[in-house]
Amino acid sequence: MPLINEGRRAAGLLLHPSSLYSPYGIGDLGPAARDLIKFMKKAGLHYWQVLPLVPGSPGLGNSPYSAFSAFAGNPLLISPDLMVRDGWLKGPEPRAAESPATDRVDYESATAAKNGLIDLAFERAADRLEHHGAFQDFAWHNGTWMNDFAIFMAAKKHFGGRPWLTWPEPLRRRDEGALREYGSALARPILREKFAQFLFFSQLAELTALLHEEGLGLIGDAAIYVNHDSSDVWAQPHLFHLDAEGRPLEVAGVPPDYYSRTGQLWGHPLFNWQVQRDSGFDWWKNRLWYSLKLYDWLRLDHFRAFAAYWAVPAAAPTAADGAWRPGPGADLFQAAESRGPLKIIAEDLGLITPDVTALRRQFGFPGMRVLQFAFGPDLPYSLHAPYRIETDNAVYSATHDNNTSRGWHRRESSALIRRQLSELSGRRINEEEAAWALIRLAWLSPGALALAPVQDMLNLDESARLNLPGTALGNWAWKMTGPEQFSPALAERLADLGALAGRDNFDHPNILTY
Repeated sequence: MPLINEGRRAAGLLLHPSSLYSPYGIGDLGPAARDLIKFMKKAGLHYWQVLPLVPGSPGLGNSPYSAFSAFAGNPLLISPDLMVRDGWLKGPEPRAAESPATDRVDYESATAAKNGLIDLAFERAADRLEHHGAFQDFAWHNGTWMNDFAIFMAAKKHFGGRPWLTWPEPLRRRDEGALREYGSALARPILREKFAQFLFFSQLAELTALLHEEGLGLIGDAAIYVNHDSSDVWAQPHLFHLDAEGRPLEVAGVPPDYYSRTGQLWGHPLFNWQVQRDSGFDWWKNRLWYSLKLYDWLRLDHFRAFAAYWAVPAAAPTAADGAWRPGPGADLFQAAESRGPLKIIAEDLGLITPDVTALRRQFGFPGMRVLQFAFGPDLPYSLHAPYRIETDNAVYSATHDNNTSRGWHRRESSALIRRQLSELSGRRINEEEAAWALIRLAWLSPGALALAPVQDMLNLDESARLNLPGTALGNWAWKMTGPEQFSPALAERLADLGALAGRDNFDHPNILTY
């Protein structure tokens, strides 16, 4: 299936909503997201790609790839301004959550402030929710995952944030009597969790509708693995490789690679693929199609693990001690395709073997190419080289796991890399020009879709890096400081490049003259 209808070329940006500017300490789905849509239209862009919008675990650095649920939305992304507009809050109330404008998210204070506003709105609305048609409709259609998630989060807060393995055994093992007992005792906190999810998904649906009104699209992101301390594992432990006490036997990671000499030890429990297969892959089918209802395309993280995955003994100190295990392969995607075509972008980065490429191509999934990975001694042969990128690829200047391209040029590039970038650009490229040199190469490449992180578009240095793989602290915190960063000059520059590269947004009036 073509990435762009009628074979057209398209362009987009990569930005997590938490990185938008906001007076509330963290970006959200409110006014700044609407400013971004206007900017995209002026800049000739088509797609906004986000990271997973799930609730990240504070104990794991708030990573959107280590969440309390594979289905739930992150309440930190709820917009207080939209809550006022919709009558859940009164005009002055969000001011208590405001904080000074900085380029860093303060998760601790933002969490306290957002939860305070959601609590305030819930206490005002709780007695009306039983007869609130939109809320009841949302709860009915999402009950498959939301009932488990709501009681999980309510119980987690009740037990002081402790992981589910430390809860009383009857609840840990989900005895029916324990579920009834805690479901009754925690009825109001459970309802509060459902209310927060209703707010989040209502705002996300509105944002998607606004994108579609402008002819733009939203690309979502799904991590292959889920956190052990999640409602998914607590609710269905049989789907994962756990021991009799519920502890992982082996955990996920990747072998030594570009990012780490000892590999990356993620620590997530591994799927019991035989049990998943015996169930017809129902959990995965539900997950994929739930996501594809929210997004126009879905980037599927760590695609290579569907062919073969790296399994690390639970007690191993690093990921270097792991071994390869066979994944579910084509069987999973054939099962999921029974509900329709899968609009998936496969994250096929890292150690990619022929079976991974064959699996991707069997289902026509676009792959990913990252220009920062192209340079060095292997440039002429690299699949990431701009002249080797195939039309069924999405090409990026960098991803959320890379340094900013300016920071990469300053901190990570060798003399050879800098010379190669200059030669491909047709002139000498210095640090100040590196990000836009990569953006230009991405836009001019044969790939159907070209994207760049907003940090590269803004030409920011390494202080704006979003994530450093293999590290636990200080990640996922960069954010924009204000609307002036979506400047008319930046929009015009992107529009000019899009028109030159045949990636304008189809009805943009910009015409280049030289």
